[in-house]
Amino acid sequence: MKGDVALKWIADHEEELTKVSDEIWEYAEVGLQENRSAALLEKLMKDNGFELETGLSGMPSAFVATWGKGKPVIGFLGEYDALPGVSQERSPVRKPVKEGAPGHGCGHNLLGTGAAAAAIAVKNELEASGLPGTVKFFGCPAEELLTGKAYMAKDGIFDGLDAAVTWHPGSTNAVRMGTSTALNSAKFKFHGVTAHAAGNPHQGRSALDACILMDIGCNYLREHVIQDARIHSVITDGGGEPNVVPAQAEIWYYVRAPRRRQVDQIYARVLKMAEAAAMMTETTFDIEFLTGCAEYVRVKTLGDVFHQAMLKAGPPEFTGEEKAFARELAKTFPAGWQDSVLPELAGQELHEGIIEPMTKHGAGSSEVGDVSYVTPTVEVSAACNAVGTPGHSWQYAACTGMGIGHKGMIVAARAMALGSMELYTDPEILQKAHAEWKAFVDKNPYSNPIPEDQTPNLTVVKTH
Repeated sequence: MKGDVALKWIADHEEELTKVSDEIWEYAEVGLQENRSAALLEKLMKDNGFELETGLSGMPSAFVATWGKGKPVIGFLGEYDALPGVSQERSPVRKPVKEGAPGHGCGHNLLGTGAAAAAIAVKNELEASGLPGTVKFFGCPAEELLTGKAYMAKDGIFDGLDAAVTWHPGSTNAVRMGTSTALNSAKFKFHGVTAHAAGNPHQGRSALDACILMDIGCNYLREHVIQDARIHSVITDGGGEPNVVPAQAEIWYYVRAPRRRQVDQIYARVLKMAEAAAMMTETTFDIEFLTGCAEYVRVKTLGDVFHQAMLKAGPPEFTGEEKAFARELAKTFPAGWQDSVLPELAGQELHEGIIEPMTKHGAGSSEVGDVSYVTPTVEVSAACNAVGTPGHSWQYAACTGMGIGHKGMIVAARAMALGSMELYTDPEILQKAHAEWKAFVDKNPYSNPIPEDQTPNLTVVKTH
């Protein structure tokens, strides 16, 4: 039956896939520095008959693996970057592998491996059946910096796809049909004049004052933007010591909104705050525009197909030991935190069912949105952590390196493989999906905000 070869490949290679995922978990490399993680997935794809293109879009850890020929062309999106500061052993109590070091607090060790597994499984099914089609696996670095796919999309890396398929670890088993927010990420570097802060402060011009005044302006701006917009900032360089008027200072902003055009409008006002702060302090400033991404374009046609695929794939089945681990982990969550999860999951340690596609709008951002403006895209979620686990946390990292995360990864791989086989064998699905997708993007045109000649800043995150 359709999908049987793909499912058998995943089942036969579960131990190998778990090992790959765990190695990436142990590497815990942050965005744009995931060289060992990328190399491991490149080897996995090459060993399974895929041809590689590496070092894409100025990123050493970006690659594409391709097998087959002809239509349809389906792309699988993989990620493998970790997060700073969430290092954690496979333990339900706080115990860093290395204090302050990175950890897989978003489960991208599972994400990249699971997506690669689905691509290889589909390749094996197409090969066995003699069906035409091309399978591509995209190694996408630095999702947490909203960088990898945004730059790859700018450079046309995803052009020619008939559809893209991905997944993300979570607390639930479901197709993700909610939207995300568009985003701009930029650093504002102010330049002033140094002076003795006590002896002759009148001769100094404080770059730090400019950062603070810009942020005050943006704080007031928050009252005058749409309800769903977000403006976040951190001062990444505030000077050396209080006794010296800082000649250099830097503040880093994220600007988010439900639509790309809304981000553009709000970001233009943030620029005015920088100009006003420079004028007030008699300083100057430069802007390092890091990245910008689009919102996620949901396509119900694909969501329906992959929901059925998830039902066929079946949910994970967790052991008593894994449930006990999840119960202990839940004791470390903030009080009342689990009340925020879906009502139907209340009282569950781990999700062992399949729920209807999730349509709630998300406040977070992902450059999967940039891919979704290039081609119809679908994303599934699989239970890889305890119900209610906070995102980007050490608790998340604890689950992604053990059996809980492993089982969710295999479910995701199965669902993606089964859903993708429907796309390869039923051309009407892709035709309907493309018509639905085109109707949206025609009404909401998108232009990638990254300057044409810009390449990623490969040292944007410092690690221990």
